[in-house]
Amino acid sequence: MEQLLVDEVLQLLENDNDRQLKNYLNELNISDVEELIDELPQHAVKFIESLSTKRAVNVFRILDFPTQERIIKKLQSNKLTEIIRQLPPDDRTALFSELKGDAVKKLLVLLNDDDRKEALVLLGYKEDSIGRLMTPDFIAVKIDWTVSRVLNHIRRYGKNSETIDVVYVIDKDGVLLDDIRIREILLADPDAQIGELTDNRLISLNVNDPQEEAISIFKMNNRVALPVVDDNNILLGIVTIDDILWIAHEEYTEDMQKFGGTEALDEPYLDIPILKLIKKRAGWLIVLFLGEMLTATAMQHFEFELEKAVVLSLFIPLIMSSGGNSGSQASTLIIQAMALGEITIAEWWRVMRREIISGLSLGVILGSIGFLRIILWQELGIYDYGEHWFLISLTIFFTLVGIVLWGSLIGSMMPIMLKRLKLDPATSSAPFVATMVDVTGIVIYFSIAVLILKGVLL
Repeated sequence: MEQLLVDEVLQLLENDNDRQLKNYLNELNISDVEELIDELPQHAVKFIESLSTKRAVNVFRILDFPTQERIIKKLQSNKLTEIIRQLPPDDRTALFSELKGDAVKKLLVLLNDDDRKEALVLLGYKEDSIGRLMTPDFIAVKIDWTVSRVLNHIRRYGKNSETIDVVYVIDKDGVLLDDIRIREILLADPDAQIGELTDNRLISLNVNDPQEEAISIFKMNNRVALPVVDDNNILLGIVTIDDILWIAHEEYTEDMQKFGGTEALDEPYLDIPILKLIKKRAGWLIVLFLGEMLTATAMQHFEFELEKAVVLSLFIPLIMSSGGNSGSQASTLIIQAMALGEITIAEWWRVMRREIISGLSLGVILGSIGFLRIILWQELGIYDYGEHWFLISLTIFFTLVGIVLWGSLIGSMMPIMLKRLKLDPATSSAPFVATMVDVTGIVIYFSIAVLILKGVLL
């Protein structure tokens, strides 16, 4: 945001010029007002109260939840009532689902009977279901209506609809039959029946499906809105692209946090209390720490081999990091592919075959580098690996092949297994996979060392 704009608003606030502030804010873009609230959070309530009701609603609905909550607590009751009543049902549901019980009760009282019943119905769906995203404000018409009647219906009820870009065709029982873009209706003969415009290429969402599925369906189909039906194909509402973009942003943020080995933060980083932040990070760190303790246990098991061939300890960081890196790479690629709908659980064997080939190839590449490194250091006199240096170089080569292959398989299969168990694949984060590969990498390393160096160094 331009500093000039902030300075102008601050000047108006200092002069207590409420009338001019109101005019100024109402001429700004909605996104500019939202940024002003981010820049000057102490004046957030003042900004919302200064805006016209319609613009206040549009600003309020794009604010993050902690900011919304702070505004609700301080906003004048008449302005709060106007905003809550005019919020679109899906945004109202999202707000209510975040608030605590007492706060929700206080806001429900502000709604009229119909809106209150509607809010309670929407809140009855599972937290992460499409039912929580949908809005019941849409245009539905009967299949035997004429185009002229449909246009009259849109003129009468369209202003209360979330979008009129798409019109939904239902039968007398409310069963969804098709959807038609407004463009097709506007260009059609006024006397034609709506049934003549349908093409039966309907795409819909089930009210109980996870919200993540809606993201992939919207991405694969060029739609601004999709209808939501129940198990009997009764049309219940619609989900619009703006809600899906918001959910996609939240999913991306959550996955990024899980990739880093932490629980997802349900508030902005700077707003979350420090004790809560520590709690969310500590859990995974303890799990990873306990996992790394297994690495120490594995090394203790090979203590005798380490005492006889101390030179092997020089390569432990190299071995562990290579396996962890390959596993983290594979895990990240597969989680991303699953999120984008590029692969499914049923394609696990195709994924495994590809990872076997790529893991072996990458292992040979890294193994060759390690092999050549030992030879060069020995021949150039940089470091003396002893009289059995060639066998040591072979040990490193085959270990790197094995550990990179193993890391690739673990990293690629774990997200698929978690998805199969109906768990979040993102929990197979890079740190978690790296820790698992570290433990098994030590076993692989010393097992190969025993095979190659037995009777020589061991």
